Amino acid sequence: MSNGTMQELREQLDSLNLELLDLINKRAEIVQQIGEIKGKQSTRRFDPVRERDMLNHIIRNNDGPFKNATVEHIFKEIFKASLEIQEDDQQKELLVSRKRKAEDTIIDIKGVKFGDGDNHFIFGPCAVESYEQVASVAEAIKSKGLKLLRGGAFKPRTSPYDFQGLGLEGLKILKRVADEYDLAVVSEIVNPADIEAAQEYIDVIQIGARNMQNFELLKTAGEANKPVILKRGLSATIAEFINAAEYIISRGNGNIILCERGIRTYETATRNTLDISAVPILKQETHLPVLVDVTHSTGRRDLLIPTAKAAIAVGADGVMAEVHPDPAVALSDAQQQMDLDMFNEFFNEVANYGLAVK
Repeated sequence: MSNGTMQELREQLDSLNLELLDLINKRAEIVQQIGEIKGKQSTRRFDPVRERDMLNHIIRNNDGPFKNATVEHIFKEIFKASLEIQEDDQQKELLVSRKRKAEDTIIDIKGVKFGDGDNHFIFGPCAVESYEQVASVAEAIKSKGLKLLRGGAFKPRTSPYDFQGLGLEGLKILKRVADEYDLAVVSEIVNPADIEAAQEYIDVIQIGARNMQNFELLKTAGEANKPVILKRGLSATIAEFINAAEYIISRGNGNIILCERGIRTYETATRNTLDISAVPILKQETHLPVLVDVTHSTGRRDLLIPTAKAAIAVGADGVMAEVHPDPAVALSDAQQQMDLDMFNEFFNEVANYGLAVK
């Protein structure tokens, strides 16, 4: 074979490469159009039956020299890339997506601005048990110059025989204490029907891990005029977590704080496994503030300070932790709540760490 012939063949290859590139991109444009239609119809993007039909049609028309297995492998890669384009387009469409809004969302709760680059804290008992209990914790919170008080009035528990909370009476206690100490109330709502009444007593609606995919609750929270703290589900992927937030913002409420609180894995040394990498991923993928609940993620008092530091180090906008005046007699999660002495140690050490890493 002469050099001239070799050069001609190479030029033909170059030309064919560009033709293939053009055809692949034209195919991608059609795939995007199909993805838009599927999105409007809420149709699943991956259709294995359709993919197999396309592959069979291609193989029937294969005249070589590539073997059928090789052709199938090549086109499977093209199909995979096409599916990724559809998924990227879906993510681009999300209202919570960083692609949709480049700047950080800042959520102002009684002067505490989540997303402003500072470290913020939410403390309080796991469950509201009495006025005296909540007031004791509120006094400690106030002494640190903090503004946010959390407490559970409605408690979804694994066992139906465990303490389920004081309900509306618990919200009234939180409101009374918050007014006395000039604090904002954060409390979980588990039933969409309770949100309207709860808004009179709370400043922030919390949606817990077990309700992350309670879509009716998400929709109702999206119609409320209150900020929402949305916790990641026990076994939820980050994509599922982001889409749960989309349910809220799609109803008009963009004041959402995402809360990583650990996911269920095979590990038993901690209550859950804190997915610390979720923080920078959520910050990259969305424009929403990200909070880390170190109490429910670890379930261990001895791990609260180091995990809070880790949360701040990777860029979390805030940390949530539970405090009880006497954890030994707490009606829920006694083993993981801090007492007031440990609360002082926790806040001083973690707050100072936050200032040091800035």
